[in-house]
This record gives sequence, C-alpha cells and structure tokens, in this order.
Amino acid sequence: MKKARIGGILLAIMLMFGSVGLAGFSGKNMEKYSHQLNHFTKEEKEISISLDFSSPIIEENDDFAVVKMKGLTCFSESGRPVLPVETKVLTFPLGTKILQIEMTPFHTKRMDIEKQIQPGYKPVPLNGMHDAICIPDKQVYESNDPYPNAWYRYAVGGGLVNEKHATLLVLQIYPVRYYPTENQIEYAEHMELKITYKEPTSPIVKGNLDIYDLVIIAPQAFESILSPLVEFKNAHGMKTIMKTVEDIVSDYEGRDGAEKIKYFIKDAIETWGIKYVLLVGGKKSMWIGNWGMDGPNKVDDSLWWTPVRYSALKDYLPGSWGECGYLSDLYFADIYDANGNFSSWDSNGNGKFAEWTETAVDIRDLYPDVYVGRLPTRNEEEVKIMVNKIMTYEGSPADPSWFNRMLLVGGDTFPGDNTNVLEGEYSTTHEFSYMPSQFTATKLYVSDKSLMGGKSGKLAARLAWMNVIKTMNEGFGFVAFDGHGSPTAWATHPVEDNSTWVNGLMTYNMDLLKNGNKLPVVSVGGCHNSEFNISFFDFSKNVWTYQPTFECWSWHLTRIDGGGAIATIGCTGLGYGAVGDEDNNGIPDTIERFGGYIEGQFFYAYGVEGKHNLGDCWGMAIQNYLNKFPIDFNEQPESDTQIDCKTVEEWCIIGDPSLQIGGYS
Repeated sequence: MKKARIGGILLAIMLMFGSVGLAGFSGKNMEKYSHQLNHFTKEEKEISISLDFSSPIIEENDDFAVVKMKGLTCFSESGRPVLPVETKVLTFPLGTKILQIEMTPFHTKRMDIEKQIQPGYKPVPLNGMHDAICIPDKQVYESNDPYPNAWYRYAVGGGLVNEKHATLLVLQIYPVRYYPTENQIEYAEHMELKITYKEPTSPIVKGNLDIYDLVIIAPQAFESILSPLVEFKNAHGMKTIMKTVEDIVSDYEGRDGAEKIKYFIKDAIETWGIKYVLLVGGKKSMWIGNWGMDGPNKVDDSLWWTPVRYSALKDYLPGSWGECGYLSDLYFADIYDANGNFSSWDSNGNGKFAEWTETAVDIRDLYPDVYVGRLPTRNEEEVKIMVNKIMTYEGSPADPSWFNRMLLVGGDTFPGDNTNVLEGEYSTTHEFSYMPSQFTATKLYVSDKSLMGGKSGKLAARLAWMNVIKTMNEGFGFVAFDGHGSPTAWATHPVEDNSTWVNGLMTYNMDLLKNGNKLPVVSVGGCHNSEFNISFFDFSKNVWTYQPTFECWSWHLTRIDGGGAIATIGCTGLGYGAVGDEDNNGIPDTIERFGGYIEGQFFYAYGVEGKHNLGDCWGMAIQNYLNKFPIDFNEQPESDTQIDCKTVEEWCIIGDPSLQIGGYS
C-alpha cells in the first residue's frame, strides 16, 4: 500500500510505547527485511509463518494491466497500482509487545509487462454523483523505486476477540512489487515470517469479571424513566446498571464530559467486566443550538443531555468538497490501544480530538473494546417511547412470519459511472446473501420499477416513498437501504438517470409508518442519515440538511411511536462508496470497500457468525474492516486510508447495543 515514511528510531519508539498507527519496513537489496528492538527478555516468544505463492497472472483491459495471484485479494489506493495482498491477523493477550518482525522473500523473479498497472479509483461520496476518477499518481508511476517499497507492512490494535480483550497484529504481505519506470513486476514464490513478542506479566483486564454486562449512561432527568428498563434487562439475564452523567462528571477526571465518560467506561470494564454501553441523551433542544460545525474545534457540553465527541478529521482540501468533522460514538468504544494504554484520540495533546488535517493528526486505535449505542433522546417522552419499544421487542420472540423477512431498497447510486452496476441494488442483494436460509427478501428496486410502484417518470420517482411506507408496514426483521442520504432523506436514482431523484423515505413522511411492533433493524447507506446533532432552525448553517428538520433521519425512524425501527445504523457524516472493478475479479468494488463493505460485514456477523446482539454485529463489522484496511496515519487528507478511518468513525448505532435481535425466547 503506502510507502513507509518513518525512520527506524521513530519506529522503535512507537513500538515501545504503543503509538503505532501503521508502519512498513524496507531493506532494499537485502534478503531479510526486519525491524527489532534491543530490549529482549527471557519471556519472549516466537511465531513463524510460511507462505507459498503462485505465479502472477497478467490480464489487460483497454488501458492498463491487472496483476492477480491465485487465492489472493488485492489492495488499492487512489492513483496507485492495484496489486495482490495476503493478510494475516494474529491475536495475543491485550498489552502484548511486538518486539520484532522478520520477513524473508525466497525465489524472487522479474517479469516484463506490456501496460502500466491499473491505478486505484478515488472514493466517491454518497451525497450525489461525482466522476469516477482513475488517474495514475505521477510520484509513483514516474518513480524508479518499487511499489510498494516494502514486502509487507503491519498494524497493531487493541480490541475484542471472542469476547476477550486482545492485541491484534495485522500483517499485509505483498508478494508482487511494481517497478514503474521499467514496467516490470518483481514477485516472490515463497516467504518466511517470524514474529517475536512478549506477553504482559499480568492481564490488563481480568478475564473472570462478570458482574455487569451493560451500563446505561443517562442524565438524572431520565433516570426514573429508565429504571424499568434496567429491571427488565436484569430479569432477562443481561446484567445491567445505570450511572448518571452528573455522577460521572463529578467523580472522574477528564478535560470535558466526553473524556470523563470514557474514563468511567474504562473503569467499568476493569471493575465490572461490562460489554455494552448505552448512552441515553441527545441535544437538549430540537429547535436551536449549534448544529455542530464548531463541534470538532469547540466542546460545548451544555448543548447535550449526554456529551458527545466529534472527530476532527477533515476530508477535504481548500477548494474541494468535504467536511471538517462529524460525530463519533466509536470514541466511547475504543478504550485501549494495542499496548493496553488509554486510547485518548488526542495523541498530540492539543485538546482537539481525532484530528486528521493538513497540519495535525491524532493516532487512534479504533478497534472497539466495548459495544456502544446511543438513544439521542431530547425529552422525557422520547425516553418513554424507547423504553417501551425495547421492552416490547425483547419481551418475547418475534413471530417468524414477519421477522424472517428482509426488505432491500436501492437503485443506481452512481449513474454515468460506465460500470453498468446498480450499486444500491447490488449492495443490498449482497447483504441479504449473508442472511440465514429461513429469511426471504422483498426488493424495492429501480431496475424493475418496484421502488416506484411499477411506474416510470419523475412523478413516480418523487412519490416512491409511498411504496416504501406501504411495504415496510407489512413487517420485516431487517431493512437495508443503500444509496444517497442527508439528515432529512434517503434517495437514489433511476437507471442511468442522474437528473432524477427517487425519494425513498423522508423525515416528513416516515410518521405514516404503522408497522406496530413489527420493528426492523435498519441499515442505511448514505450521507448524514445518522447526524444526530440536528435542530430545526440550524438548517441554514448545515449545508447537508437542505431543509428544516427537528432531528436526523435515523433517530426519527427509530423513535417513532407505534412503528418505525427498533434501531438504525448509519453515517453521522459524509459517507463514501466505490465504483468500478479495479482488480478485475468480477465483483463490483461497491461491496469491497467503504460503506458497501462495512454494511455487508454487519449482516455477515449476524447471518454467518451468528451474532445476535446488535452491538456484537456492529463491533465485528468494524473489526473486520480494520483488519482488511489498516489505517496509515502517515498519509494526507483525502487519501483512501483517511476515508477508511472516517468510514468506521462515523458509522454509529442509533439504538440499544445490547439488543437481543429477534427478542428473548
């Protein structure tokens, strides 16, 4: 992937103190590629890995060559050569120190190719159609150096593996390297890796803690309303305790309310062994209050019942589209780094959290150590509604006649991209492919006009929401939308018609949903659908809202009394998709990276891995994403790896993370 840009001394420091974001090691004209620290002890252990690779296969399209290896996927970065990769994920007890990684390639050979290697496409935002950009990066394609400049790179993180806190080592091995000016590839037929490590002398988190499973964090104003939910959870075996925001802010150290809550969560993990955190409380006013443009740079806890954290990741440069930050509840889930240290999301210590700009970057771990969801309630009535919905939903097993059904809603997300792929339809069909065999799919698509009620034309597209509501009222266990979004709406396009919007569902009409207790878990692919910092009179400041609304799409759908959803998962910021088929593997890239990939992994966790608590599905999806796309914090804004970081940070649960999907038996 990216070229290593960090010197050996800095790498040693990063390994020692756990501030590694991502690093690769190169040793040109050497048989062995390695990095080691000189602080070995008798407690060190080793793991050896042997890898064999087939000869590369060269395919050609109209403009470029595509390199493949049997059994391998490919890695891709905008404008840089798309090449095969082998990924290995190793797990150790949390706090394990990786002392040394050695890699030796064997039987390396050179091969001439006729065309330049296919460069990666630029990520495409889900706020409208943008041209699919595939332009070779001159710094790479005019270089005499090999790409990538190392045979492997690695990343470390701290997360949950099989419900145990662990250190993860992600190895990405590159058996093929490209010499652009010579138009040659170099490949290895065999590789040997040796990892030397040291486990912690005592566990950072005790493995036998089982005092509580769930902690509910809420303001005192909602405490009495939530008490029946605490009792209900405990009665159903979900050991639950509630802690008020006021008590946490009073009892814990931290620079603001969010950091104090995060330190409390750390304490709750180490004292009680909690697995889930339910944050209850959104903005205090549905009418006014800074919608959030200042959020990444200025903390104002007074606006919120329960504090929030903004990521200060800036995904645009001057003169281009993008945003300077967004809400991220992943902050409250990422408690530990790979070494077991507190993951502050402010590694440079300047008081701005989760920065990634032209001038500053904060290294953060990103792997969830606890599963977090939020009910962004603004008043007591909304709390009552959600308590009743959760207790009713979980109180008895769902009737299979409606629960074992999944609604798929999509269209042509990016008309005119010359791929002939209807991204929204392809993605939702792919998501359904992971579901258990007893599930059936109902499709509302543009290709057969079912989304528009069998009709054509702009009027049918404008009124498509009527068909969505009518169909959702039948009852489904899951609903998957994939297309474009805003805080007020979800929409898509007809086939190859970028000028027409097909209005799927809006905050203005979703109150017509009357599906009663047949409540689905909803996954929504689109921009800003879960941006829960919305207030009615702030739309003029929010370029993504387009019109006044009291709350965001996902929260409105979830808090509807007498229908809607039991939980909704989506983006708090600008979402991203992929177009094309860079590696020519016959699988559209729309499901292989960014939003399409992480959404698919949610359904993989449920249908294939058998995770039946909402937070477990969310957490596994994020972990699988980071294992496949390790974050390189050395890269610049607008890089693919920065968008990978944003993809996991902005993807949040509006709902109860401990939710037993389908209810308790």
